[in-house]
Amino acid sequence: MRDLPLLPLLLTAVEATATIAFALSGLLEAARKRLDAVGVCVVAGLAAFGGGTLRDVLLDRRPFFWVEHAVWLWALLALCVGAMAWLRARHFAPTEKAMQWPDALGLGLFSAGGTQLALAQGLPPIVAVLMGVVTATFGGVLRDIVCNEIPSAFRDHRPYAVCAFIGGWVLVGGHALGLPDGATVLAAAGTATGLRGLALLTDYRLPQWSSDGEASDGKR
Repeated sequence: MRDLPLLPLLLTAVEATATIAFALSGLLEAARKRLDAVGVCVVAGLAAFGGGTLRDVLLDRRPFFWVEHAVWLWALLALCVGAMAWLRARHFAPTEKAMQWPDALGLGLFSAGGTQLALAQGLPPIVAVLMGVVTATFGGVLRDIVCNEIPSAFRDHRPYAVCAFIGGWVLVGGHALGLPDGATVLAAAGTATGLRGLALLTDYRLPQWSSDGEASDGKR
């Protein structure tokens, strides 16, 4: 793998932005469920750090990324306190729709970052792409489970994990073509986020099973 001086800095920036985006999605979900301050911080933390932690466990990376960059924990607490104060002052009622956009941003960034880290360890492309999908989706799964919801990654028939999967292959393809690492990471993140955003805007849905056992045409 090419080891450009700017790549570690770019990956850190990507992971930091993705962490903030997922933390915001967790915060909005916790606020929507009317959890207390501790609950808001826990749910935001699970959304922000859950996928990356599972990735680090599977890749045997130590220390965990949030231990190595402990300042992110302070940033998470500051975000939770500031957002709760702002939501109360503005009397803003969080909705599931409001949560979807920071979630889409985090999805793309985490899928690209996770795939890149796995490729850097010399793992096969399919394994690296799946590591990116795990990084991008597992935090949201934990967030929804703690909030007593079926994870949106499983019940939302609009493409979600599929977007992360495609974004991961964009990164693999960029490396195979010899493209610059930084541009490849950003292209992969943009692809996954863009596909998810397009699915939200158009309400495109993947084919699903109807109640009579027949596959539907993708619309409910």
